[in-house]
Order: sequence, then C-alpha cells, then structure tokens
Amino acid sequence: MKELIYNDLQEARKELEIFLAGPSTADSIEAAARICTEALAAGCKIISCGNGGSLCDATHFAEELTGRYRGNRRSLPAIAINDPAYLTCTSNDFSYVEAFSRYVEGVGNKGDVLLAISTSGTSANVLKAAGAARHKGMKVIALTGPAGNPLEALADVAVCAPAASHSDRIQEIHIKVIHILIHAIEAGMGF
Repeated sequence: MKELIYNDLQEARKELEIFLAGPSTADSIEAAARICTEALAAGCKIISCGNGGSLCDATHFAEELTGRYRGNRRSLPAIAINDPAYLTCTSNDFSYVEAFSRYVEGVGNKGDVLLAISTSGTSANVLKAAGAARHKGMKVIALTGPAGNPLEALADVAVCAPAASHSDRIQEIHIKVIHILIHAIEAGMGF
C-alpha cells in the first residue's frame, strides 16, 4: 500500500512539473485571472460549469468567490450551474447537451465570464455552453486537458493540462489552477 501511495504522489508531482514547464502555463493563468478581475470590477459575474468532478471544481470555484478564500472580504458574484432540479428539468425537457447552455442563455450577460471545465475538452454540454456564452458577448475561460481540443478553440483563454494516463491527474492540475485564479482575482480586486 505504501508503494502505491508513493507512486501516486510521484506521478502527481511529475504531471505538475510538466505543467509548470509549459511555455504558456503562467501566461494563460495570468490572462484568465485578468479577464475575471476586469469582469468583476465592471460589475459582471462569473458562471462556471463542468461534468462530474469538473462540476465539483466549478462549484468550489464559485463558492470560494462568493464566500471566502484565504481571508475575509466582500462576496464576489459567481455561480456554478449545479442545481439538481434545474439540471434534471432542462435535461428532461430538452437534453443534457443543452443543460448548461440554456442556463447561460437565461442568466449570462454581455461582459460576464464563463469558466468552462472539461478534462477531455470534448464534453458536448460544456462546448454548447461556451458557444452560448460567446453568442451573449461573454468571455470564455477553459480549463481542459491537452491542447488542441474543441473547448480550447472556443475559449478566449485556455489553461490546458498536459496529457496524462488518467483524468484524475488533469483534475489535480485544474484544482491547483482554480486556487491560483481565486488568489489572483482577490489580489487583482485589491483584497
């Protein structure tokens, strides 16, 4: 068991080192933080979405902004599309592919930001949400897997985790990026 634990930690460290060595890693995270900070400073909001573990990450992002991260400050407007009643209603009445996009159509406004999370970059409902956000005049930030996927192509800024043997390694990169984004947003907002 200890060998398994050691090997998992070593693999996670290796993936993080590969991500850190990427030539655009810091630039893309900085650009994403700038987009979020500018939107919030202008009185706009951030909407986040994803499936499974990515929805948990989207929710974590929104609750850290509306609640608190490292210190007390005013609440920042962020919403994760995670209401089970809404998701099941929309999926039943339309399709699961439209669940996130319908929310963006109804709640998103020009100047808002969509944080779209997909480890594969091919989740149909996340892609449709990104398209709806673009149509509404929103900025799109993507947290995704290896570069060259459809979600990256729809984003104003994409933070792409390196290829990994399993999606959990990509998700581990994503949660690190989310924490850095929140920290940078707070700094950018003067907190």
